[in-house]
Amino acid sequence: MDVHHEEWIRAHVEPTGEIELVHDRAWATVYRVPVAGDGAVWFKACKPAQAFEPRLTAELYSRWPDRIVEVLAHDVERAWLLLADGGTPIGAFGNSPEAWQAALPLYAELQRGEIAHVEAHLEGAVPDRRVARLPALYADMLAHDLPLEPEEVDRLRRFEGRFAALCEELDARGIPDTVQHDDLHLENVYAKGDRMLLLDWGDTSIAHPFSSLVVTFHFLDVVNHLPPGDPWYARLRNAYLEPWGDDLLDTFELAQRVGTIAYAFGEIRHRDAMPEEHHAEFDQWFPATMRRAVGQTDE
Repeated sequence: MDVHHEEWIRAHVEPTGEIELVHDRAWATVYRVPVAGDGAVWFKACKPAQAFEPRLTAELYSRWPDRIVEVLAHDVERAWLLLADGGTPIGAFGNSPEAWQAALPLYAELQRGEIAHVEAHLEGAVPDRRVARLPALYADMLAHDLPLEPEEVDRLRRFEGRFAALCEELDARGIPDTVQHDDLHLENVYAKGDRMLLLDWGDTSIAHPFSSLVVTFHFLDVVNHLPPGDPWYARLRNAYLEPWGDDLLDTFELAQRVGTIAYAFGEIRHRDAMPEEHHAEFDQWFPATMRRAVGQTDE
């Protein structure tokens, strides 16, 4: 590993064995560091697209230590992060809806609390996907060479005005933009003792909070094979919405539609930021992301 990484790690913890590379991806490099006690801590060197993550994670941990994996050290300038062990990902338990029923209200409470810190997060380079900005990001999407059939691109072009109207309607509902994890799935929520801990904030944006469940529900579909209309979707929606208040079902559904399209904006941002040699791997799932966006253009 990079000698500077190792020196920094050793300045904060004492490894008890070899520091192991977990993965080296276009957006971050992660190492497992064996230590006495918990067994391991985790070092993450974020690349430019996710350089905001160490500061954001440290800020969230400072305010929400009961639901964020412990930050042992971070370096804002170098975009380095050292985390305690988070326990066991809920994917190890089969991505159970019961685990999500426990985790989602905790996450919603965090989102509500972070509304007061939105400006600081934007100043800290968390991507800006506030609802009012989404029509401009839609236009930027259309300027890209998208991995779609010509008729699919045409559908997106025809929907541009309607998307702007949906964003205006969603913004008028009065739910403030806040921290939106945008990668809230079975490998990023951990169980440790009696606590549920949230991890991996590198895809976060400042956005409509309800859009978070676009990813959660997608994984319940593709991993758990829950069919549309399964009662668990409504139970989890209600568990998530409880901290937000009453009479929000229509707003939630609108946010899912807008958020499914907006999710593509984040993926385009990542692809634009990564070296070209990573495109082939990324493009294995990128077209499916874009086609889910196209699927929202039906009237």
